[in-house]
Amino acid sequence: MWAYLKDNLWSILLGINYVLVIIFSILILLKNKNPVKTLSYIFALAIFPFLGLLVYYLFGQDYRKSKIFEKKYILDNNSIRQWRKKFHLDAEEREDFEEEYGEGIAKIYELLRNNERAVLSFDNDLELLTNGEEKFEKLRADLTNAKNHIHLEYFVLVDDELGAEIINLLCKKAEEGVKVRLIYDDVGSSISSKTKKRMTRCGVDHHPFMPVIFSNSTSKLNYRNHRKIVVIDGEIGYLGGINIEKKYDNSYDNERFWRDTHVRLVGGAVGSLQSLFLLSWGFVSNDNLEIQQQLFPKVKSSTNIPVAVQIAASGPDSDWANIMEAIFCAVNMANERIYITSPYFIPNDSILTALTTAARSGVDVRMIIPYESDSWPAQYATDSYIAQCLNSGMRIFRYKKGFVHAKTMLIDDVFSTIGTANLDYRSLSINFEVNALIYNAPVNEKLAAVFHNDLKDCEEVDAERWEERGLSRKLQESFSRLLAPLL
Repeated sequence: MWAYLKDNLWSILLGINYVLVIIFSILILLKNKNPVKTLSYIFALAIFPFLGLLVYYLFGQDYRKSKIFEKKYILDNNSIRQWRKKFHLDAEEREDFEEEYGEGIAKIYELLRNNERAVLSFDNDLELLTNGEEKFEKLRADLTNAKNHIHLEYFVLVDDELGAEIINLLCKKAEEGVKVRLIYDDVGSSISSKTKKRMTRCGVDHHPFMPVIFSNSTSKLNYRNHRKIVVIDGEIGYLGGINIEKKYDNSYDNERFWRDTHVRLVGGAVGSLQSLFLLSWGFVSNDNLEIQQQLFPKVKSSTNIPVAVQIAASGPDSDWANIMEAIFCAVNMANERIYITSPYFIPNDSILTALTTAARSGVDVRMIIPYESDSWPAQYATDSYIAQCLNSGMRIFRYKKGFVHAKTMLIDDVFSTIGTANLDYRSLSINFEVNALIYNAPVNEKLAAVFHNDLKDCEEVDAERWEERGLSRKLQESFSRLLAPLL
């Protein structure tokens, strides 16, 4: 018996593997999910013995319905209702929004208001920050001037030269008596034990988001906190694509130029960012933090041209894919132009159909993507969509100056969005993300100017030349597209 098992061990294990593959394939089919995603997982299970099972275990579980996120969703909703009532966070919403901004834009506002009661505030001072050197110059000054509290929530925090400088500043402020709270994603971030101990000694309260055992080998684990949020004294807020690592700041001697976009906010929208941070804080720390007025101060911006901003958040702890639905709604109401910048373009069927339909209906749809990505599977998957987009009338531009990491979209002459969400499966339906939805013509025009300036460093994709790429390249793209939901 033992001799037989020893001689046929591989065959037996392979047989067990494929019995499990059949069982899991049936379970996947019964979930009635997106056919592309379903086929991707079944393909991985069938082609890669044992590895396919591991991939499904790590990436294929639907945590949106898991108890941990269902409980978080219920607790978050209760907390938000209490905070809004206690601190009058809804006080500035207006009933004449549709009359002023138009029916199409009003639908986006109503969608998020109905989905997550996302507050729209009209009193914001919004500063557009292009690239890390602009962001970190402002951020250093704001952190230095903090008086009461500093809240940071980042996907990537690395204690390199830039990260160490920011952490040193946080430690200094904590020692001065400012309450510093820090959330960092345990997969995206890399902070040494020495640095963590130092932060603790100095009084910086810090927690990882959903910690994992081997973060260096789990860079694609699902349900990560991809947000980049800073709130200072409840008065100043930051969000966008720029993490805390020196490669995001071109004032350092980096391998290549990094093109990104962030926003600095003062006004009512900061309260929404504060709410999101506090909900995440309760989740990672189990700290029953007493929510006081000083976390939600009533501060008016000093700008003469106030900006209407609505903060959209999404993740597995929400019933709706809020950012994806907002983008879908916005694209469908476009009449003249849609300008998109995204480091990854691996859209779901809804977004792809909306964009190609808009282009075929005469809307000027342009998109900037990297010429060379930081991930070859993501680049091949992105490239697999280019021909379809070009055939619909979209114009695709590949950024050659360096790596473009900005996540921006502007539609017609009023609406724009800047945030953390890429146009890929992971951002649209899996990770925790946050975007600012901006209803303002001057901001829209500034973002259009940035887009046109970036075009100077781009190469437009020619449809005829694109079709001439080799069979080997096309096969790589097609194979990567099959795995798109996993990237």
